Amino acid sequence: MAFVPTGSEASFFDALDRHQASLLAVVKQGAGEAPAGVTRVVSRFEDSVGLQMIPQCITRKIKSDSPKSVKKFALILKILSMIYKLVQSNTYATKRTWRSFTVSTLHFHRDIYYTDSQLFGNQAAVDNIIDDISCMLKVPRRSLHVLSTSKGLIAGNLRYMEEDGTRVQCTCSATATAVPSNIQGIRNLITDAKFLLIVEKDATFQRLLDDNFCSRMSPCIMVTGKGIPDLNTRLLVKKLWDTFHLPVFTLVDADPHGIEIMCIYKYGSMSMSFEAHSLTVPAIRWLGLLPSDIKRLNIPKDSLIPLTKHDQMKLDSILRRPYISCQPFWRKEMEMMANSKMKAEIQALTFLSSDYLSRVYLPNKLRFGGWI
Repeated sequence: MAFVPTGSEASFFDALDRHQASLLAVVKQGAGEAPAGVTRVVSRFEDSVGLQMIPQCITRKIKSDSPKSVKKFALILKILSMIYKLVQSNTYATKRTWRSFTVSTLHFHRDIYYTDSQLFGNQAAVDNIIDDISCMLKVPRRSLHVLSTSKGLIAGNLRYMEEDGTRVQCTCSATATAVPSNIQGIRNLITDAKFLLIVEKDATFQRLLDDNFCSRMSPCIMVTGKGIPDLNTRLLVKKLWDTFHLPVFTLVDADPHGIEIMCIYKYGSMSMSFEAHSLTVPAIRWLGLLPSDIKRLNIPKDSLIPLTKHDQMKLDSILRRPYISCQPFWRKEMEMMANSKMKAEIQALTFLSSDYLSRVYLPNKLRFGGWI
């Protein structure tokens, strides 16, 4: 019978408290501090920061008199002029504040695209140019007053104030709170949470809310990026870590895609590596679903899924990454997956019982330190 904390059952959180103490010791030693500057081309990995850039980067020249680059030169100037107006007026390009557009769009990148779709060609061109400008100026996109609409959700023991003075009270109810669009602007964050749980998929996140996991495991915070996390969800996780230094855990499928998503939160992505110091949380631990859990819990083979050729290629790629050498337990789990040639979704735990994840698996993992 699994133990589930009720009231002030302090002993349940002993393993979490010890883990947090060790994290705070590392922070005090300065191991979690990021370098002052980053550049453009991925070349190295730093365990305390994530994927990093090298100063001796390869540069691309965009010329106004070159037939090959004249269009991109024009696009860069066009977007720079729009950013300049935003910075000068101290406004942010969001659905509410970008009033010069008639198209109701989800985020600023699309706002730009729709001002002259023939010029920009496609949405990806706008996204890439904004990344190039951010890297060229060595500032994060939010410093350019470019804000994206968030897709992530947050629930649990957290209160904060948004830049416009709106007070937000996240709860453990079945309705989660949308991750804010301006993470830099939120302030007065308050929590008593013992840990932060990042959930890979929205379906799993909603199931945990429906099972009242967040309330029964209170105080805690849960976040989901609904798959590959957007920039704001990553910024929020980073802000919560920087503010409270809570133990941060991930709950992902035992497959290469889930591991990839976990690595993005922990170590960053190559496309955003010039912002690694403001996006990554190397203190993140893998809570589940572990490939070893599948064997330990005797999950039947008909609840598993064979690895596809794409899965195998992705797994091989992750195993070759430099940060895996710093994670021998991760490597062991991934090699176990490679040898079995099988993967599993979190939903495979329903074979044991419909609420096994929320009532047994996660409480026992958290109580007895079952993370790597």
